[in-house]
Amino acid sequence: MSRVKRTFSRGDREDGSGEEREVEDLRSMGESSGSVSIDIDRISIGGKEHNVKTGFGSISVVVYGDQDKPALVTYPDIALNHMSCFQVLFFCPEISSLLLHNFCIYHICPPGHELGAAPISSEVPVPSVDDLADQVSDVLNFFGLNAVMCLGVTGGAYVLTLFAMKYRERVLGLILVSPLCKAPTWTEWLYHKVMANLLYFYGMCGLVKECLLQRYFSKVRTYSFSLTSTHSLKMLSQQDARIPESNLVKACRTLLDERQSINVWRFLEAVNGRHDITDGLKKLRCRTLVFVGESSPFHSEALHMATNLDRRYSALVEIQACGSLVTEEQADAMLVPMEYFFMGYGLYRPARLSGSPRSPLSPSCISPELLSPESMGLKLKPIKTRAALRV
Repeated sequence: MSRVKRTFSRGDREDGSGEEREVEDLRSMGESSGSVSIDIDRISIGGKEHNVKTGFGSISVVVYGDQDKPALVTYPDIALNHMSCFQVLFFCPEISSLLLHNFCIYHICPPGHELGAAPISSEVPVPSVDDLADQVSDVLNFFGLNAVMCLGVTGGAYVLTLFAMKYRERVLGLILVSPLCKAPTWTEWLYHKVMANLLYFYGMCGLVKECLLQRYFSKVRTYSFSLTSTHSLKMLSQQDARIPESNLVKACRTLLDERQSINVWRFLEAVNGRHDITDGLKKLRCRTLVFVGESSPFHSEALHMATNLDRRYSALVEIQACGSLVTEEQADAMLVPMEYFFMGYGLYRPARLSGSPRSPLSPSCISPELLSPESMGLKLKPIKTRAALRV
């Protein structure tokens, strides 16, 4: 299995200049070192929302791009949707040109996670992870899609991996971010049960939001929590409390207020009831690219999953200074591995209109041998033009 550790700070250029992108018509949320100031809730690139009826209820699917192109299906983590889980990834010009040039994007929202969603009735049964995987199949049937590329984050990565196991002929490839594959440990199960009870009785309260933010990001100012070390939250020291919270965390905290707590509770219950799918990983024949942040609470589980995938068809990329939500916290670090991954399918990014020091496939930046993909179309090696991490 090929592995590469890449360190990026969003806004950094690979020549180390660290220039931030200029974002027009977006309200700045303030300055934060090493981050892009984005009001996530105000970004829109013209997607069309569809209400898809499935065998397990209706769900929202937002479609971007030309539907005549191959399909890329996304699935977010708990309490997130495409606006809060994939917006920075698709806002990155290089990644956006790569994905939208080659794919039509189908963002699947977990039941009741779309913007403006109403609370799901208590009379509707809570879906299992198998039900959610079958829902993905119903979505493909609705749009007349055969085989698709899949991109999932943590809980969503588990759903798409399970979908790939149940419907192997319908998945061309998997891109998994901080994925899950084992049943929850007793510690994780108990922790999520406590969070589920808080959601059920108190709604999206401050403590639930802090728990979710710790799940997503590498650095959250208010609390420090470890799934493996303790069952309780503890306050950081006074010195740590003075660390400025990033705009990304602030934006996500605001967006969590918009989620219906009962709907989040239902998805959390489904993910907390997942079963171990390790034995089925080696039977997957689609190519798989695994990203994981080194500060993710699910880092060890992602490593376990990577070691149990067929080495001929998989690769692992660890991202430094990043939590579980790599698509938002360090989206730039996903570009080069995804380019080589897609090269194995004959896909490419359109030529640039102007020379850019960020051009990762430029011969001046990449040695020629890296342009010859291996059997799976992916040859991840330590890339010499690494950007230094800014502290």
